Amino acid sequence: MKKDIHPKYQPVVFMDTSTGTRFLINSTMRTKEKTTWDDGTEYPLVKVEISSASHPFYTGKMKFIDSAGRVEKFTKKYKWGKKDEAAE
Repeated sequence: MKKDIHPKYQPVVFMDTSTGTRFLINSTMRTKEKTTWDDGTEYPLVKVEISSASHPFYTGKMKFIDSAGRVEKFTKKYKWGKKDEAAE
C-alpha cells in the first residue's frame, strides 16, 4: 500500500443519542468530540440518531422519529410560509 493516502483506522465510540447506548468499534470516522470508555481510555465520539439499539427492526417496537421538526426549524429560520404580521 502507498503511504499517507489512507485515512487513519482507529477505535471510535459511536453513541446512539435516542437510547444512550455506546459501541466501541474501529472506524475511519473523524470527530472533534471525545469520550472516556469503561477502561479509562479516551476515544473519539461519533453521535448517531439510530443504531441497532433503537431501530424498530432490531427492537421489535415501533418508534416515531420526528423528522417534521427539522422542516419546522428550516421554515422558521427562513420565515417561509408565513406572512409578515407587521406589514398587515
